[in-house]
Amino acid sequence: MGLDVAVIGGGPAGLYFGYLLKRRDARARVRVFERNPPGATFGFGVVFSDRALEFLREDDEETHAFLDPHMESWPDLRIVHRDRPVAIDGNGFAAIGRLALLQLLHARCAAVGAEIVFEREVRPGRSWAEADLVVGADGVNSVVRGARARAFGAAVEERSNRFVWYGTTRVFDALSLTFRRAAHGVFVAHHYRYSPEMSTFIVECDRATWDRAGFAAMTDAESRAYCQAVFAPELDGRPLVSNKSTWRRFPAVRNERWSAGKFVLLGDALRTCHFSIGSGTRLAMEDALALDRALAATGGDLPAALALFEAVRRPPVEKIVAAAEVSAAWYERMEETTAQTPEAFAYDYMTRTGRVSDDRLRRIAPRFMALRESGRGR
Repeated sequence: MGLDVAVIGGGPAGLYFGYLLKRRDARARVRVFERNPPGATFGFGVVFSDRALEFLREDDEETHAFLDPHMESWPDLRIVHRDRPVAIDGNGFAAIGRLALLQLLHARCAAVGAEIVFEREVRPGRSWAEADLVVGADGVNSVVRGARARAFGAAVEERSNRFVWYGTTRVFDALSLTFRRAAHGVFVAHHYRYSPEMSTFIVECDRATWDRAGFAAMTDAESRAYCQAVFAPELDGRPLVSNKSTWRRFPAVRNERWSAGKFVLLGDALRTCHFSIGSGTRLAMEDALALDRALAATGGDLPAALALFEAVRRPPVEKIVAAAEVSAAWYERMEETTAQTPEAFAYDYMTRTGRVSDDRLRRIAPRFMALRESGRGR
Protein backbone atom coordinates (compact mmCIF):
# COMPACT_ATOMS: atom_id res chain seq x y z
CA MET A 1 0.00 0.00 0.00
CA GLY A 2 1.38 3.43 -0.94
CA LEU A 3 1.04 6.76 0.79
CA ASP A 4 -2.39 8.20 1.57
CA VAL A 5 -2.03 11.85 0.55
CA ALA A 6 -4.58 14.65 0.94
CA VAL A 7 -3.84 17.69 -1.18
CA ILE A 8 -5.80 20.73 -0.03
CA GLY A 9 -6.33 23.13 -2.92
CA GLY A 10 -6.86 22.46 -6.61
CA GLY A 11 -4.66 25.19 -8.08
CA PRO A 12 -1.54 24.56 -10.19
CA ALA A 13 0.63 23.47 -7.25
CA GLY A 14 -1.86 20.97 -5.82
CA LEU A 15 -2.99 19.50 -9.12
CA TYR A 16 0.52 19.15 -10.50
CA PHE A 17 1.81 17.51 -7.33
CA GLY A 18 -1.13 15.11 -7.26
CA TYR A 19 -0.41 14.14 -10.86
CA LEU A 20 3.33 13.70 -10.31
CA LEU A 21 2.95 11.54 -7.21
CA LYS A 22 0.28 9.28 -8.69
CA ARG A 23 2.19 8.95 -11.97
CA ARG A 24 5.31 7.86 -10.09
CA ASP A 25 3.59 5.64 -7.52
CA ALA A 26 0.39 4.01 -8.74
CA ARG A 27 -0.13 2.49 -5.27
CA ALA A 28 -0.51 5.89 -3.63
CA ARG A 29 -3.95 7.19 -2.76
CA VAL A 30 -4.06 10.80 -3.90
CA ARG A 31 -7.05 13.04 -3.27
CA VAL A 32 -7.07 16.72 -4.26
CA PHE A 33 -9.74 18.69 -2.39
CA GLU A 34 -11.00 21.82 -4.16
CA ARG A 35 -13.66 24.13 -2.74
CA ASN A 36 -14.88 25.35 -6.16
CA PRO A 37 -16.70 23.50 -8.97
CA PRO A 38 -14.63 22.34 -11.98
CA GLY A 39 -15.31 25.36 -14.18
CA ALA A 40 -14.67 28.10 -11.62
CA THR A 41 -11.58 30.19 -11.09
CA PHE A 42 -10.63 33.77 -10.33
CA GLY A 43 -8.63 36.03 -12.58
CA PHE A 44 -7.75 35.53 -16.21
CA GLY A 45 -4.38 34.54 -17.70
CA VAL A 46 -1.09 33.54 -16.10
CA VAL A 47 2.30 34.22 -17.64
CA PHE A 48 5.65 32.42 -17.79
CA SER A 49 8.95 33.80 -19.05
CA ASP A 50 10.75 31.70 -21.65
CA ARG A 51 13.42 30.91 -19.08
CA ALA A 52 10.78 30.02 -16.50
CA LEU A 53 9.34 27.39 -18.85
CA GLU A 54 12.75 25.72 -19.21
CA PHE A 55 12.22 23.93 -15.90
CA LEU A 56 9.20 22.13 -17.29
CA ARG A 57 10.84 21.32 -20.62
CA GLU A 58 13.85 19.85 -18.81
CA ASP A 59 12.14 18.14 -15.87
CA ASP A 60 8.84 16.94 -17.32
CA GLU A 61 8.95 16.98 -21.09
CA GLU A 62 5.68 15.05 -21.34
CA THR A 63 3.70 17.69 -19.45
CA HIS A 64 5.47 20.50 -21.29
CA ALA A 65 4.43 18.93 -24.61
CA PHE A 66 0.87 18.56 -23.29
CA LEU A 67 0.60 22.25 -22.28
CA ASP A 68 2.64 23.91 -25.02
CA PRO A 69 0.01 23.87 -27.81
CA HIS A 70 -2.34 25.81 -25.54
CA MET A 71 0.15 28.62 -24.81
CA GLU A 72 0.26 32.04 -26.42
CA SER A 73 3.85 33.24 -26.87
CA TRP A 74 5.83 36.27 -28.09
CA PRO A 75 9.55 37.13 -28.27
CA ASP A 76 9.82 40.61 -26.70
CA LEU A 77 8.70 42.71 -23.75
CA ARG A 78 7.23 46.15 -24.48
CA ILE A 79 7.43 49.09 -22.08
CA VAL A 80 5.26 52.12 -22.86
CA HIS A 81 6.07 55.45 -21.19
CA ARG A 82 4.80 58.85 -22.33
CA ASP A 83 2.88 56.92 -25.01
CA ARG A 84 6.13 55.78 -26.62
CA PRO A 85 6.70 51.98 -26.82
CA VAL A 86 10.18 50.61 -26.18
CA ALA A 87 10.80 47.00 -27.21
CA ILE A 88 13.11 44.89 -25.04
CA ASP A 89 14.28 42.02 -27.24
CA GLY A 90 15.23 38.64 -25.84
CA ASN A 91 12.54 38.71 -23.15
CA GLY A 92 10.09 36.17 -24.47
CA PHE A 93 7.01 35.10 -22.55
CA ALA A 94 4.19 32.59 -22.81
CA ALA A 95 0.73 32.78 -21.28
CA ILE A 96 -2.30 30.59 -20.77
CA GLY A 97 -5.74 31.14 -19.27
CA ARG A 98 -5.81 30.17 -15.61
CA LEU A 99 -8.96 28.09 -16.14
CA ALA A 100 -7.47 26.41 -19.21
CA LEU A 101 -4.34 25.51 -17.23
CA LEU A 102 -6.42 24.02 -14.42
CA GLN A 103 -8.53 22.00 -16.85
CA LEU A 104 -5.41 20.61 -18.54
CA LEU A 105 -4.02 19.62 -15.14
CA HIS A 106 -7.40 18.00 -14.30
CA ALA A 107 -6.89 15.85 -17.39
CA ARG A 108 -3.37 14.92 -16.28
CA CYS A 109 -4.69 13.85 -12.87
CA ALA A 110 -7.50 11.81 -14.43
CA ALA A 111 -5.04 10.03 -16.74
CA VAL A 112 -3.04 8.64 -13.79
CA GLY A 113 -5.91 8.10 -11.34
CA ALA A 114 -5.41 11.02 -8.94
CA GLU A 115 -8.84 11.84 -7.50
CA ILE A 116 -10.12 15.42 -7.49
CA VAL A 117 -12.90 16.14 -5.01
CA PHE A 118 -14.67 19.32 -6.11
CA GLU A 119 -16.92 21.58 -4.04
CA ARG A 120 -15.45 20.37 -0.78
CA GLU A 121 -14.95 23.17 1.72
CA VAL A 122 -11.81 22.26 3.59
CA ARG A 123 -11.77 22.58 7.36
CA PRO A 124 -9.01 21.56 9.77
CA GLY A 125 -9.17 17.82 10.37
CA ARG A 126 -12.16 17.04 8.20
CA SER A 127 -10.39 16.05 4.98
CA TRP A 128 -7.03 14.97 6.25
CA ALA A 129 -7.43 13.12 9.55
CA GLU A 130 -6.45 9.72 8.12
CA ALA A 131 -3.91 10.91 5.55
CA ASP A 132 -0.22 10.07 5.89
CA LEU A 133 0.71 13.38 4.28
CA VAL A 134 -1.26 16.63 3.98
CA VAL A 135 -0.16 19.08 1.31
CA GLY A 136 -1.37 22.64 1.82
CA ALA A 137 -1.65 24.06 -1.70
CA ASP A 138 -4.64 26.23 -0.87
CA GLY A 139 -3.25 29.64 -1.72
CA VAL A 140 -2.75 32.93 0.05
CA ASN A 141 -5.58 32.32 2.54
CA SER A 142 -4.45 28.77 3.27
CA VAL A 143 -6.54 26.83 5.77
CA VAL A 144 -3.67 24.40 6.30
CA ARG A 145 -1.23 27.20 7.10
CA GLY A 146 -3.78 29.02 9.26
CA ALA A 147 -4.53 25.94 11.36
CA ARG A 148 -0.81 25.59 12.24
CA ALA A 149 0.44 29.13 11.82
CA ARG A 150 2.72 28.99 14.87
CA ALA A 151 4.23 25.65 13.88
CA PHE A 152 5.04 26.99 10.41
CA GLY A 153 6.20 30.36 11.73
CA ALA A 154 3.76 31.99 9.34
CA ALA A 155 3.58 35.71 8.60
CA VAL A 156 1.59 37.74 6.08
CA GLU A 157 2.39 41.37 5.29
CA GLU A 158 0.60 43.40 2.63
CA ARG A 159 2.46 45.73 0.25
CA SER A 160 1.21 49.29 -0.07
CA ASN A 161 0.32 49.45 -3.79
CA ARG A 162 -3.21 48.64 -4.95
CA PHE A 163 -3.99 46.48 -7.98
CA VAL A 164 -7.00 44.95 -9.71
CA TRP A 165 -6.98 41.98 -12.10
CA TYR A 166 -9.22 42.48 -15.14
CA GLY A 167 -9.49 40.90 -18.57
CA THR A 168 -10.30 42.35 -21.97
CA THR A 169 -11.23 41.15 -25.44
CA ARG A 170 -8.51 43.41 -26.87
CA VAL A 171 -5.78 40.96 -27.90
CA PHE A 172 -2.24 42.29 -27.46
CA ASP A 173 0.73 41.16 -29.50
CA ALA A 174 3.27 41.24 -26.65
CA LEU A 175 3.50 41.38 -22.88
CA SER A 176 3.34 45.12 -22.28
CA LEU A 177 3.74 47.44 -19.33
CA THR A 178 1.99 50.73 -20.00
CA PHE A 179 2.71 53.58 -17.58
CA ARG A 180 0.42 56.59 -17.68
CA ARG A 181 -0.01 59.73 -15.61
CA ALA A 182 -3.70 60.52 -15.06
CA ALA A 183 -5.51 63.21 -13.09
CA HIS A 184 -4.92 61.51 -9.73
CA GLY A 185 -1.44 60.04 -10.24
CA VAL A 186 0.55 57.40 -12.10
CA PHE A 187 -0.98 54.08 -13.14
CA VAL A 188 0.56 51.03 -14.80
CA ALA A 189 -1.23 48.32 -16.76
CA HIS A 190 0.32 44.87 -17.06
CA HIS A 191 -1.35 43.44 -20.17
CA TYR A 192 -0.87 40.41 -22.39
CA ARG A 193 -2.95 37.97 -24.37
CA TYR A 194 -3.51 34.50 -22.96
CA SER A 195 -5.76 33.10 -25.69
CA PRO A 196 -6.65 34.08 -29.26
CA GLU A 197 -9.66 35.98 -27.89
CA MET A 198 -8.68 37.35 -24.46
CA SER A 199 -5.98 39.26 -22.59
CA THR A 200 -5.13 39.85 -18.96
CA PHE A 201 -5.22 43.52 -17.92
CA ILE A 202 -3.90 44.25 -14.42
CA VAL A 203 -4.10 47.88 -13.28
CA GLU A 204 -1.81 49.04 -10.46
CA CYS A 205 -1.19 52.32 -8.64
CA ASP A 206 0.23 53.53 -5.35
CA ARG A 207 -1.84 54.13 -2.24
CA ALA A 208 -1.93 57.93 -2.60
CA THR A 209 -3.20 57.72 -6.18
CA TRP A 210 -5.81 55.13 -5.19
CA ASP A 211 -7.05 57.37 -2.38
CA ARG A 212 -7.18 60.52 -4.54
CA ALA A 213 -9.14 58.69 -7.25
CA GLY A 214 -11.71 57.54 -4.67
CA PHE A 215 -11.71 53.87 -5.62
CA ALA A 216 -12.75 52.85 -2.09
CA ALA A 217 -16.20 54.33 -2.70
CA MET A 218 -16.61 53.10 -6.29
CA THR A 219 -18.73 50.23 -7.52
CA ASP A 220 -17.18 47.61 -9.78
CA ALA A 221 -18.67 49.33 -12.84
CA GLU A 222 -17.32 52.73 -11.76
CA SER A 223 -13.87 51.31 -11.13
CA ARG A 224 -13.78 49.66 -14.55
CA ALA A 225 -15.01 52.85 -16.21
CA TYR A 226 -12.23 54.86 -14.55
CA CYS A 227 -9.53 52.40 -15.63
CA GLN A 228 -10.97 52.20 -19.14
CA ALA A 229 -10.66 55.97 -19.41
CA VAL A 230 -7.03 55.96 -18.22
CA PHE A 231 -6.04 53.24 -20.67
CA ALA A 232 -8.42 54.10 -23.51
CA PRO A 233 -5.65 54.08 -26.18
CA GLU A 234 -4.62 50.54 -25.23
CA LEU A 235 -8.15 49.18 -24.96
CA ASP A 236 -9.21 50.76 -28.27
CA GLY A 237 -12.88 50.85 -27.31
CA ARG A 238 -12.97 47.38 -25.72
CA PRO A 239 -14.37 47.08 -22.19
CA LEU A 240 -12.58 45.68 -19.18
CA VAL A 241 -14.07 42.40 -17.96
CA SER A 242 -14.45 41.62 -14.26
CA ASN A 243 -14.12 38.19 -12.62
CA LYS A 244 -14.11 38.65 -8.85
CA SER A 245 -11.99 41.69 -9.73
CA THR A 246 -11.54 43.82 -6.63
CA TRP A 247 -8.79 46.25 -5.67
CA ARG A 248 -6.30 44.47 -3.43
CA ARG A 249 -2.90 44.85 -1.84
CA PHE A 250 -0.35 42.17 -2.65
CA PRO A 251 0.11 39.85 0.37
CA ALA A 252 3.71 38.82 1.11
CA VAL A 253 3.33 35.33 2.63
CA ARG A 254 6.35 33.85 4.42
CA ASN A 255 6.93 30.77 6.59
CA GLU A 256 9.97 30.11 8.76
CA ARG A 257 9.36 26.37 8.41
CA TRP A 258 7.95 24.67 5.34
CA SER A 259 6.55 21.62 7.12
CA ALA A 260 5.08 20.74 10.51
CA GLY A 261 4.64 17.06 11.30
CA LYS A 262 2.78 15.50 8.37
CA PHE A 263 1.83 18.91 6.95
CA VAL A 264 3.75 20.67 4.17
CA LEU A 265 3.03 23.82 2.17
CA LEU A 266 3.38 24.52 -1.57
CA GLY A 267 2.89 27.52 -3.85
CA ASP A 268 1.20 30.66 -2.52
CA ALA A 269 0.31 28.91 0.72
CA LEU A 270 4.06 28.65 1.35
CA ARG A 271 5.24 32.00 -0.02
CA THR A 272 4.04 34.53 -2.52
CA CYS A 273 6.12 36.10 -5.28
CA HIS A 274 5.08 39.52 -6.56
CA PHE A 275 3.37 39.27 -9.94
CA SER A 276 5.69 41.86 -11.50
CA ILE A 277 8.29 39.19 -12.24
CA GLY A 278 5.80 36.61 -13.53
CA SER A 279 7.04 33.66 -11.47
CA GLY A 280 4.17 32.68 -9.16
CA THR A 281 2.79 29.77 -11.19
CA ARG A 282 6.29 28.65 -12.14
CA LEU A 283 7.32 28.51 -8.45
CA ALA A 284 4.15 26.60 -7.54
CA MET A 285 4.82 23.93 -10.15
CA GLU A 286 8.51 23.74 -9.29
CA ASP A 287 7.51 23.20 -5.64
CA ALA A 288 5.43 20.23 -6.74
CA LEU A 289 8.32 18.74 -8.70
CA ALA A 290 10.74 19.22 -5.82
CA LEU A 291 8.41 17.64 -3.24
CA ASP A 292 7.74 14.60 -5.42
CA ARG A 293 11.48 14.16 -6.01
CA ALA A 294 12.18 14.39 -2.28
CA LEU A 295 9.57 11.72 -1.55
CA ALA A 296 11.07 9.45 -4.22
CA ALA A 297 14.62 9.98 -2.96
CA THR A 298 13.83 9.11 0.66
CA GLY A 299 11.88 5.91 0.04
CA GLY A 300 8.78 6.76 2.07
CA ASP A 301 10.55 8.34 5.05
CA LEU A 302 8.27 11.36 5.37
CA PRO A 303 10.31 13.42 7.89
CA ALA A 304 13.41 12.93 5.76
CA ALA A 305 11.50 13.79 2.58
CA LEU A 306 10.06 17.01 3.98
CA ALA A 307 13.46 18.06 5.32
CA LEU A 308 15.08 17.33 1.95
CA PHE A 309 12.37 19.24 0.10
CA GLU A 310 13.03 22.38 2.12
CA ALA A 311 16.81 22.04 2.08
CA VAL A 312 16.97 21.72 -1.71
CA ARG A 313 14.20 24.11 -2.62
CA ARG A 314 14.61 27.01 -0.20
CA PRO A 315 17.85 28.57 -1.58
CA PRO A 316 16.66 29.10 -5.19
CA VAL A 317 13.22 30.21 -4.02
CA GLU A 318 14.66 32.81 -1.67
CA LYS A 319 16.71 34.33 -4.51
CA ILE A 320 13.63 34.72 -6.70
CA VAL A 321 11.48 36.05 -3.87
CA ALA A 322 14.17 38.59 -2.93
CA ALA A 323 14.21 39.85 -6.53
CA ALA A 324 10.42 40.03 -6.53
CA GLU A 325 10.45 42.10 -3.34
CA VAL A 326 12.85 44.61 -4.91
CA SER A 327 10.67 44.69 -8.03
CA ALA A 328 7.55 45.35 -5.95
CA ALA A 329 9.33 48.20 -4.17
CA TRP A 330 10.24 49.73 -7.55
CA TYR A 331 6.55 49.87 -8.45
CA GLU A 332 5.79 51.56 -5.15
CA ARG A 333 8.09 54.45 -6.15
CA MET A 334 7.42 54.41 -9.90
CA GLU A 335 6.06 57.97 -9.82
CA GLU A 336 9.55 59.18 -8.88
CA THR A 337 11.06 57.63 -12.01
CA THR A 338 8.63 58.94 -14.62
CA ALA A 339 10.66 62.11 -15.34
CA GLN A 340 13.05 59.97 -17.39
CA THR A 341 12.89 59.54 -21.15
CA PRO A 342 11.05 56.39 -22.31
CA GLU A 343 14.33 54.60 -23.14
CA ALA A 344 16.00 55.55 -19.85
CA PHE A 345 12.84 54.55 -18.00
CA ALA A 346 12.86 51.15 -19.75
CA TYR A 347 16.52 50.66 -18.79
CA ASP A 348 15.72 51.59 -15.17
CA TYR A 349 12.91 49.04 -15.23
CA MET A 350 15.07 46.24 -16.64
CA THR A 351 17.80 46.80 -14.02
CA ARG A 352 15.42 47.44 -11.08
CA THR A 353 16.25 44.26 -9.13
CA GLY A 354 20.02 44.62 -9.30
CA ARG A 355 20.31 41.15 -10.84
CA VAL A 356 20.55 42.28 -14.48
CA SER A 357 23.87 43.88 -15.38
CA ASP A 358 24.70 45.76 -18.56
CA ASP A 359 26.69 42.75 -19.76
CA ARG A 360 23.70 40.49 -19.27
CA LEU A 361 21.42 42.95 -21.04
CA ARG A 362 23.83 43.07 -23.97
CA ARG A 363 23.57 39.28 -24.24
CA ILE A 364 19.81 38.95 -23.93
CA ALA A 365 18.65 42.29 -25.43
CA PRO A 366 21.30 43.35 -27.95
CA ARG A 367 18.98 45.59 -30.01
CA PHE A 368 17.77 47.49 -26.96
CA MET A 369 21.29 47.95 -25.58
CA ALA A 370 22.63 49.02 -28.98
CA LEU A 371 19.95 51.73 -29.02
CA ARG A 372 20.82 52.81 -25.49
CA GLU A 373 24.56 52.87 -26.00
CA SER A 374 24.31 54.73 -29.30
CA GLY A 375 23.08 57.73 -27.34
CA ARG A 376 19.66 57.71 -29.01
CA GLY A 377 18.13 55.74 -26.14
CA ARG A 378 19.14 57.88 -23.18
